[in-house]
Amino acid sequence: MAREQLNAPNYRWNGFADRQELAAALAGQVASRLTDAVAKRGSAVLAVSGGTTPAKFFAALSATPIAWDKVTVTLVDERFVPPSSPRSNAGLVAANLLQNKAAAARFVPLYHEAASIEDAAAADSEALKSLAWPLDAVLLGMGGDGHTASFFPDAGNLPELLDPSSQRIVLPVHAQSAGEPRLTLSMARIIAAGFIALQIEGDDKRAAFDGAMGPGEKKPIRKVLEASPIPVEVFWAP
Repeated sequence: MAREQLNAPNYRWNGFADRQELAAALAGQVASRLTDAVAKRGSAVLAVSGGTTPAKFFAALSATPIAWDKVTVTLVDERFVPPSSPRSNAGLVAANLLQNKAAAARFVPLYHEAASIEDAAAADSEALKSLAWPLDAVLLGMGGDGHTASFFPDAGNLPELLDPSSQRIVLPVHAQSAGEPRLTLSMARIIAAGFIALQIEGDDKRAAFDGAMGPGEKKPIRKVLEASPIPVEVFWAP
């Protein structure tokens, strides 16, 4: 297996020859974490990100034989759009992950109709209190601007989103670069997870990641990696 491994204090770099190989390896890692959690306490919680990048990983994980009826899946972040929208992360997860064996999993969305994004975030926080925190596994993605989750560099409440001691679960996000208003898990909830993976693909994303790790203003992805008490597993393929 062609795999490149690099280490830094706050992350481990796992490089693969192609995206299918990455998807299989990442699915194996996440499935192992969920299986361990079910064995230890009878349930497991997984939070995933949207976008097009995780599709192959979702397909691989959905076919993995684990106790899916004891697994709860939720989202790292979501656009304030209904699941029928092509921009909905919930719709992407339903079509790509909650299939095959994983159809037995329980899904907890972030979007629901509300008068405002702030009302939706407050209702989500109340609803998600019932999950078995901390999360067992989290899948993050990264934009070319260095954002992860919905921690956009131009978000008006970025310091609140990135507060490592926050007690909030879900927060609203207003950022011009995000398009729609967003809902996102707080960084505090993400970095408390037992396993954190960042999936990026393509030479452009590798260059963006390397740039975010270099000198200059710290971008959100770097702030998350530096705040995490465990090394984040970075999965990359060209």
